[in-house]
Amino acid sequence: MIDCMTQLDVLYRYGVPPTEAAALAIARTREVYGVRRVEFNEAEKTVRVEYDATRLNEATIHQLLRRAGLDIVEKMPMFAAPVEEPAPAAAVAK
Repeated sequence: MIDCMTQLDVLYRYGVPPTEAAALAIARTREVYGVRRVEFNEAEKTVRVEYDATRLNEATIHQLLRRAGLDIVEKMPMFAAPVEEPAPAAAVAK
């Protein structure tokens, strides 16, 4: 049997860093069938969750983190929009 899985990632910014109890509860979300990975970036105050979209959806992931005690402030884009570089300055005539 082939297991068809659609892996998605969601990125959230949090406000208050998680307490020890919240961190333990968040670690337990990895036990939820379909949650593949949970990664924190303390410097940017973000948490990234990789999950199986055939089992869960983004709203469920959000709810799992909130119930665990994480202070989610906003959902972040996974990839930044490309930054357009300014056009080169016109050559100055001498």
